[in-house]
Amino acid sequence: MKYFYTILLFFSCHLVSAQSIYDPTVKYDASGGLFDHDSLRSIYLDFYDPNYHQVLVNSWFYNPDLRIPAILTINNIDYDSVGVRYKGNSTFCLPNDASNQKVPYNIDVNYFVGGQKVMGYKKLKLANAWMDPTFMKQVISAKIYQEYLPTGESNLVKLFSQGNYVGMYVNDESINKQFLDKHFDEKNGPLFKCDNIDRFCDTAGAPSAMPPNLNFLGDDTTLYYNSYDMKSDHGWTELVDLIRTIVYEFQNLDSVLNVDRTLWAFAANQTLQNLDCYNTYYVHNYYLYQTEDGLFQMIPWDLDNSFAGAIMGWNFWNQSAIYEYDPYYVGGPYTGPMGAPQPWEWRPLLDKLLNNDFYRKIYTAHLRTILNESFDTTTIRAYINDYQVRANNDVNSDINKQFSLSQYYNNTENPIWTGWGFGGIMKTMIERKQFLMSHPEINYVPPVLTSHNFNNNVFTVYSSNTDKVELMVSTNKQKSKFKSFLMNDDGINGDLTAGDGFFSTTFDLQNYNDTINYYFRSENIDAISLLPEKAEYFFFQMAPLTTSSTNSQLTSEKKLVEVLDVLGRKTNQVTNMPVLFIYDDGTVEKRFQIKR
Repeated sequence: MKYFYTILLFFSCHLVSAQSIYDPTVKYDASGGLFDHDSLRSIYLDFYDPNYHQVLVNSWFYNPDLRIPAILTINNIDYDSVGVRYKGNSTFCLPNDASNQKVPYNIDVNYFVGGQKVMGYKKLKLANAWMDPTFMKQVISAKIYQEYLPTGESNLVKLFSQGNYVGMYVNDESINKQFLDKHFDEKNGPLFKCDNIDRFCDTAGAPSAMPPNLNFLGDDTTLYYNSYDMKSDHGWTELVDLIRTIVYEFQNLDSVLNVDRTLWAFAANQTLQNLDCYNTYYVHNYYLYQTEDGLFQMIPWDLDNSFAGAIMGWNFWNQSAIYEYDPYYVGGPYTGPMGAPQPWEWRPLLDKLLNNDFYRKIYTAHLRTILNESFDTTTIRAYINDYQVRANNDVNSDINKQFSLSQYYNNTENPIWTGWGFGGIMKTMIERKQFLMSHPEINYVPPVLTSHNFNNNVFTVYSSNTDKVELMVSTNKQKSKFKSFLMNDDGINGDLTAGDGFFSTTFDLQNYNDTINYYFRSENIDAISLLPEKAEYFFFQMAPLTTSSTNSQLTSEKKLVEVLDVLGRKTNQVTNMPVLFIYDDGTVEKRFQIKR
């Protein structure tokens, strides 16, 4: 006869307060919204001036703030007197030089009619995807960025002007007060579009300027006017303070910048091969917004150059240089084939963050997460195929598009290496993931971090292969400025058993009146792990305790989720070794079941 003895070495505790994971992606449009990916809407513009195109072309060069009225129709609803101008830089210049009317549009719905909105939005920005044969690079990359930091939404639409089909466009969400309120629950702080004044076709003689590389030029705010475009009614002093801190007071950086949000942006830029951003090839295309907590937030923008899209000067590159772009590149001086070093190549923020051991580990953890979560080629290919089936006829009918229908299909898989380089979406993902996953630093073995509990004012989490475990807590409105509480596996201060891999710290919820936002961070000499992995964008939440909740016990039947060994690995062996039983209600049991 066989006998089984189960020894409960740890505890079977319940959370005594409501706990959940904060998911910021619920802020994005649901099905049926303006940016619904399952729809392919038609947008109609009817201008009062039949000579609208020439008027708008001239204003782009000589009066860029000028808007002219038009009737906008969407979903069979007319919106009278919306304000329209052309936008863009190279995406305006290139088709305009070719006498092609497929240029990008900026539509302000309430410009002439106050309070007017289309499906809840005040602005529509229509990109022409002039340098994207697939029309999908902006849409796919935005979908991935949105999992890790606030990002504008994108989908495909069909544009008609004066009753004539202009072509397929990418509908991009504007980074404006409405976006800020949506993601930060505020909208009145300093906002900068980080793009210099240089223009691709500069017949108007616009001055040249340094790129927005966050290099300190002096305390005079006017020195920054041509490199950054302020979109708020104030903020130059705050921007200069940020830049000064980056260059000269780096130890205080986390008091003026949401560093983790910035590292997420850097990681997404590098994994997706977005060559049009702060930490890759062309230094621009990002926003900075200062929230009420004093922290600047980096917001990605104009993602159509993701997946190695539109590589100008392709003859200076080769395929391995693209796919094997150094994820730890910190900027200049440039020493490549284009010649002499360029002073603007230095990016002080990138340089200082990635040369800091701690921040470099967090950045590397974010790289791993994006690669593991978002680089599923089967999922991405299915998503693209679904869109292409829906858009096929309208793309084929787009006589103003830059590329052929065959290139529209083929470039989703493979690159086009003629003239400028146009990276293929799937090829870039496959090659980039293969290179990054074989990178020595990304292959450092991170700590195991799983299964946490809160009981009797004690937080407990399991971790192995670690030198340090921290509970990170924030209670402010902006869900930022997380504070560290060191956790110990020493058998005291609430920890039950020394050396069992369960790290604990006391935490009296009665001292807090606001919702507790928290996550866990585990670090060894080589790497960092986070729980949840997408912290600090995602995190756990717990409501303050009440007397009734303190004394309550959850009565719902719990279900076993998985069994782990003491190293955090899934296992099917449950006898003659310590194992962890993980349940769907957040409880954990540490068992040693003897079989003889």
